[in-house]
Amino acid sequence: MKLQNQSLKYLSISILGIVILWGIIFYINTLNEIKGSIDEGLENYKRLIIQNAKKDSSILDKSYFDESFFSIERITAPKALAQKDQYIDTEIYMQDADDEEPEPEPVRMFITTFEINGKYYQLKVANSMVEEDDLINELMKGVILLYAILIISIIAINLIVLKKLWQPFYKLLDQLKGFRLGNHQALPEVNTETKEFADLKKVMDNLLQHAIKTYEQQNQFIGNASHELQTPLAIVSNNLELVLENKTLESSDAKKITETYQIVQRLIRLNRSLLLLAKIENNQFMGSHNVSINTIVTQTIDDLKEVIEFKNIKITIKDTTELSVMMDKSLANILISNLIRNAVLHNVKNGKIDIAIMDRTLKISNTSMSQKLNDPNIFRRFYKGTGKTNSTGLGLSMVKAVTELYGFSIFYTHKNNLHCFELTFK
Repeated sequence: MKLQNQSLKYLSISILGIVILWGIIFYINTLNEIKGSIDEGLENYKRLIIQNAKKDSSILDKSYFDESFFSIERITAPKALAQKDQYIDTEIYMQDADDEEPEPEPVRMFITTFEINGKYYQLKVANSMVEEDDLINELMKGVILLYAILIISIIAINLIVLKKLWQPFYKLLDQLKGFRLGNHQALPEVNTETKEFADLKKVMDNLLQHAIKTYEQQNQFIGNASHELQTPLAIVSNNLELVLENKTLESSDAKKITETYQIVQRLIRLNRSLLLLAKIENNQFMGSHNVSINTIVTQTIDDLKEVIEFKNIKITIKDTTELSVMMDKSLANILISNLIRNAVLHNVKNGKIDIAIMDRTLKISNTSMSQKLNDPNIFRRFYKGTGKTNSTGLGLSMVKAVTELYGFSIFYTHKNNLHCFELTFK
């Protein structure tokens, strides 16, 4: 989720909580203001009733509520003296003029006592109130409307103002996505007056400059190390070959020299593999061509023909389509040949290899003496599932490096005593 959308999400949730809290507080304050205003009116109404009762004693006999909204009841002196003025929210039933069934009406009631001519009375004065349900409904509508207006305003600001404000950041991000070490690209350029984005640009420039410098030093080191190792290894290999050609050599000495020669050959292969793996991981293969996977599979099998015939391996190729991929041709050969070579070299006598070429997928299955390989480790460097000493343990590491470089996916499974590698092209 984009930063703008995340900000909008959290801002919407926060505003919703604030608006709800504001609605509750506003409701309580509004209700208190309404009740305070009604209470003042009831006080004035009480004084007016008492004044009229002193002039007209018939008012003292009104013991029921009607449209005048008050009632008077005679009480004893102790009860009158013990009672305190109070305000309550209640309901009263009002008898309509048409003698219909009385309906309850919410009121604010003031209960007090007074004395006239040595007699004590209890006065109940009421005033109609706004129904709380109606008040809550109206307030809820207002809160929803306010929230909608705020969210629409925020979205509009987000799309217009914030989008323009964040434009330098997204421009810098797009340039960084397209930046590749080894392409001799210029550092990303962004013109902005925002301090945070300017600081980000400065930090990114320092990091990229350090990465470029380290990359160039690493490439130089790899090249120098490779050449420095290749020359003495080649000399040692040639000298050992010359010594082995000496017919006067003792058999025991010849055996030791042969073992040494095999170790040197393994070092040569290991040096080449490590150099190749480093070049792959450093993106030094930048070519892009339309490569036929079918052709590479056929060519690789033909290159391994002698080993296949020696082990009497039966190979079945099922190509339902012509599979072509845009990538470096050398890396395509490394990718396919390593998988097929792995299936051949680790196979058994009279074994089999099934190759299926489908739409965007290459599947290679083979028999083997080993059981299921350790899934988390098979693509690690120097991992040897069969324990063969003549293997460099880098074949599947190079396969994984190529797939990561191009965004391909490769999966290993073991089913029906077959080791299966399934390669899916992007």
